[in-house]
Amino acid sequence: MGICISSASSEIHQADDGLENVMHVQEDIGSHGAEKLGSLYSKEGSKGVNQDAAVVHQGYGMEHGAFCGVFDGHGKNGHIVSRTVRNRLPSLLLNQKNALEKIKTVRDHSNEKADGVLAPLPSESFHKWKEACICAFKVMDKEIKLQEGLDCSCSGTTAVVVVRQGEDLIIANLGDSRAVMGRTNDQKGILPVQLTTDLKPGVPSEARRIRQCNGRVLALKEEPHVHRVWLPHEDSPGLAMSRAFGDFLLKNHGIIALPDISYHRVTPKDQFIVLASDGVSNCLNTKMGRIQFLLQR
Repeated sequence: MGICISSASSEIHQADDGLENVMHVQEDIGSHGAEKLGSLYSKEGSKGVNQDAAVVHQGYGMEHGAFCGVFDGHGKNGHIVSRTVRNRLPSLLLNQKNALEKIKTVRDHSNEKADGVLAPLPSESFHKWKEACICAFKVMDKEIKLQEGLDCSCSGTTAVVVVRQGEDLIIANLGDSRAVMGRTNDQKGILPVQLTTDLKPGVPSEARRIRQCNGRVLALKEEPHVHRVWLPHEDSPGLAMSRAFGDFLLKNHGIIALPDISYHRVTPKDQFIVLASDGVSNCLNTKMGRIQFLLQR
């Protein structure tokens, strides 16, 4: 099972209509309001509860802005965690960014010269978004932990988020979901450019942090290629990623909710971005030929 994101559906449902994967974009999400609506469609599979969640906000932060996110839940309550993050993170991130902008505005006015203040460079804007992402992800993780009646000791979710502000893209990644850019080449084909790094226990720097916190990184005999995180003296829970929201049993043993954040400026060759959980990206193997075929259909 999985989720497909599209824009401007002709049949829009409110979030409380009972359709869990169809969301109404709030009009006050950005300073300009939401200019458009996004729709989500999920096809039922055979694995039981769909723990994936996704969201798209148009008009996010600015008229030509957008927020897109995919969240892949895991564990007993993973579906609840992924939907909680989907519902809360967009507004939380924007609130953090606006708060940082207010602080910056005060500083700018105090240092303003007679000829005025130059507009911030894209790199400066990125650093503000990066700081906002770090703060928002930290607060989001705390809110999950404090939610009454929700046991997230061994449940959590990944997160891959792309924020577009004009031609600037801010990518934040937590776990093993991916953001892949489809870029044209000289032969008029589509080349895949992965914008994120899979944050798994098998990555040397991730494994080093986990072991420094007395966590164990081991692969099962039946899955020698899948490294998992285990408690110091127990063969549980066996988490297959090194960063996530939730999973509080392992938060003292190297599992963190600190996102890996990167910047990309859109070029004329950039055609589209695919955000996908590991199940989708593993099947497609990040080959854009298949994705291009699906889009053409």
